[in-house]
Amino acid sequence: MDRQGRNYNTNVKLQESTGEKLKRFDNLRGTDVRTGEFWDLVVVTAADETQKDAYELQISEKLRRNELPLGIPYHVFADPPGPKIGNGGSTLYSLKCLEEKYGQKLRGFKVLMIHAGGYSQRLPNASALGKIFTALPVGNPVYQMLELKLAMYIDFPLHMQPGVLVTCADDIELYSINDTECIVFDKPGFTAVAHPSPISVGTTHGVFVLKPEEESQVCEIEYRSCKCFMHKPSISDMYERGAVCKGAAMPFSTGNPEFVYTDSTYYFDYTTGTKLLNLLKDIGPLSCEIDAYGDFLQALGPGATSSYTKNTVNVTKEESSLLEVRQKIFSSLKGTPLNVILLNNSKFYHVGTTQEYLFHFTKDQDLRAELGFISDAFSICSYETSRKADVCVMHSILHPSCTVGPGTVIEYSRIGSHVTIGQNSIISGCWINSGQCVPPSVFMHSLAVNVDGTTGFVTIVLGVEDNLKQSVTSLSDVNELQLFGTSLVKCLDRWGLSPESLKFTGDRSSLSLWNARIFLLSSDQRSSFTISLEMMCSVHSTSSFRCTKDLRFLSLQEILLCKNLEEMLKFRKELSDDICKKRSECN
Repeated sequence: MDRQGRNYNTNVKLQESTGEKLKRFDNLRGTDVRTGEFWDLVVVTAADETQKDAYELQISEKLRRNELPLGIPYHVFADPPGPKIGNGGSTLYSLKCLEEKYGQKLRGFKVLMIHAGGYSQRLPNASALGKIFTALPVGNPVYQMLELKLAMYIDFPLHMQPGVLVTCADDIELYSINDTECIVFDKPGFTAVAHPSPISVGTTHGVFVLKPEEESQVCEIEYRSCKCFMHKPSISDMYERGAVCKGAAMPFSTGNPEFVYTDSTYYFDYTTGTKLLNLLKDIGPLSCEIDAYGDFLQALGPGATSSYTKNTVNVTKEESSLLEVRQKIFSSLKGTPLNVILLNNSKFYHVGTTQEYLFHFTKDQDLRAELGFISDAFSICSYETSRKADVCVMHSILHPSCTVGPGTVIEYSRIGSHVTIGQNSIISGCWINSGQCVPPSVFMHSLAVNVDGTTGFVTIVLGVEDNLKQSVTSLSDVNELQLFGTSLVKCLDRWGLSPESLKFTGDRSSLSLWNARIFLLSSDQRSSFTISLEMMCSVHSTSSFRCTKDLRFLSLQEILLCKNLEEMLKFRKELSDDICKKRSECN
């Protein structure tokens, strides 16, 4: 959600500044960029070689369709096999890959590094093709997060010394500054971008403790030095360590008398990059997750202490080597400067969960105005649907007789006549036959797979609030897992299955909806959607569905391992061709 928590009317200057960046990026798409006017290299990180292949295919297709600036390399670097290493580990290994490829030439390059590894379990319509390729309801053809990142940072390389800008794939940063000002990255060490936020938001993000200044003017951009960085601190700690600010940024920020500055993206120069490469030699190969924010930035600034190295409150999975690795990071980076660019007229949006996705795409009128979001982005649908401010349709064809409930997002789908889709739902990559009725608050996402040398289809069907990451340790506890807002055991019973018959893939000590074989394999896309819809509806007694022995179920975990990316992209291309054809017929 909007990290600033603001409820007032959209900032017109922010809207105009964002529109200008989008225009300038549109002018670069499909053209060879001149030296100095864009990034020298763009790096996207991936969780493994399979995800790397998927990303490279999609980037090459974008380049072929002239959807990206041309004339620069776009690299995808996969994490090494083995334990998860986090986005901090990805940063280190990507730097190593760049050094091996470019040697000393790298020290003259301005690099954008976008962390996009992971399988997006909280927003599973981004699991197969990657969250950096999440569609947005703007542009023709529609932008994806990759294009938006490049557009929003279009000014950065113009006033940047050679170095690396690190960012994540599932957030949106918007900002405006005066025409006479520019954002400059030219200081040694790290330079982070900061946004004014309510104190409560600081408890779930990184917070900067600024060095005090005698005079702090109210302006859109300030360059400050940072005493230290806090990662997801308590409110009392923010007060105690002097992170809470009063008044200075208020005309642009939160509307609250007190606020903190929170993190988003950051830059480091190549002298610092050398430190990080030496650090990797010291701690590699990695056997634990490193946070590119919490583990790197907390070691910086004159007020940094090593106490954070022992704090594992925010660690997803604590490995025995974590403490030693953190202590080595602190020793390596201690004394490195942390500079902060305060963007006082800025907004930060996180789009990493189904709830955030639905809210920002259908209900958030501020973001809609600031980015120029529309209800029918590169789509064919009825006039009534296209005029709804609380519906989002992207790269899809809907029969004019379709009815779409408020708060619903539809992407990359083909929907037949007299279909009704309930409110607050996500429909992705689906082909829906005529006359079908989709209940409210459901998630349905069709994927192509290769199983035993044959192309098949699986439709993931969930409740929008179902938690794919919740896990239990034994089959006797499976009743604690929730599907469609009810017990998974109840669902199995409605399908004529027993808990004992349920199979899981991967780690048998962690049983979840992610690795449960509950998604049915079908021979074609339309029947896949239909039978998955029947399964869901049977749980709530609106239809009957009983499993037969010849049915084959897959887990979402194994679906991603056998996904047929080419078939999914082919479906999108056919949609695109049909949309262009129908539009030309109407003109």
